[in-house]
Amino acid sequence: MNFGENVRSKLNYLSGLAIALPLALLPRLAFAQGAPDSAAAPAAPSYTPYGPDMIKGQPTPGGVWFQTQHSPVGKDALWMHDTFLAPTIIGISLLVLVLLIYVVLRYNKWANPVPSKVSHNTTLEVLWTGIPILILITIAVPSINLLVEQYQSPPKNAVTVKATGSQWYWTYSYPDNGGFEVVSNMLPDDQAVAKGLPPQLAVDHRMVVPAGVPIRLQTTGADVIHSFSVPSLWFKLDAVPGRINERLLEIDEPGIYYGQCSELCGARHGYMPIAVEAVPMERFKQWVLSQGGTINDKEDIVPAGAQAASAPAAAPAKPDNSQA
Repeated sequence: MNFGENVRSKLNYLSGLAIALPLALLPRLAFAQGAPDSAAAPAAPSYTPYGPDMIKGQPTPGGVWFQTQHSPVGKDALWMHDTFLAPTIIGISLLVLVLLIYVVLRYNKWANPVPSKVSHNTTLEVLWTGIPILILITIAVPSINLLVEQYQSPPKNAVTVKATGSQWYWTYSYPDNGGFEVVSNMLPDDQAVAKGLPPQLAVDHRMVVPAGVPIRLQTTGADVIHSFSVPSLWFKLDAVPGRINERLLEIDEPGIYYGQCSELCGARHGYMPIAVEAVPMERFKQWVLSQGGTINDKEDIVPAGAQAASAPAAAPAKPDNSQA
């Protein structure tokens, strides 16, 4: 064997060894690399949605009044309606009805064949001008306070949820918790009834939010104008394509609250319901992890009205780490 053949044989042996050795070690390397990852990434916790026994806000057959309110602004608005508006409307309607009946009976041509020549009455002119002014002033004061309360800006540490209306479903995204999204479609009637849920209101995935804390609810439209409306929370906000609308939402207690799109948005406008599942904060964190999201614990989330009371008197100032 000459020198060239000897060199070639040794090179072939070395090249074969170089190929065989990595192939033999590859399974062990893969196992060694996979073990720490599997240990560091435990399985996401499971989450069981609320059942029908937790439904607290939904329309009822034959209902003609407002739904029971489960938000601070809703309770104030219902109080104003029941205390000021309803008695005023009923009183004015009854007064006008009585006056109308009196005029018809007292001043018809049979009871009063000779018509009166009076064309003006100073007392009546003052009364029917002054009394409506007093009524409007009485209603204006609580109305302005309620209007200010409804458009109060969410606090800095509010939980942000973005609701996007599409033809014909809702998408809920959670930018504070990793930006994951949940697509919500109406359940078929048979599936809803089988689960004990109201048909044409039940959905496959609800918008889960924490109860008792301020929520920054943002709305937008993906195609046409929609409207995010939940009557039992006194919440209604249009979802307009190309812009972000924002309002403060607070839910007093855990439960399920139903609403619907309240803007005519197309052929299936009546089939894109809204289901809000309000849960305690710890349960909300569990749900976020089950969806593959992250927990944001940079700031304590407390009700808007309790921020000043919950903060210690001599607490050092924290740097602002919020994103623009």
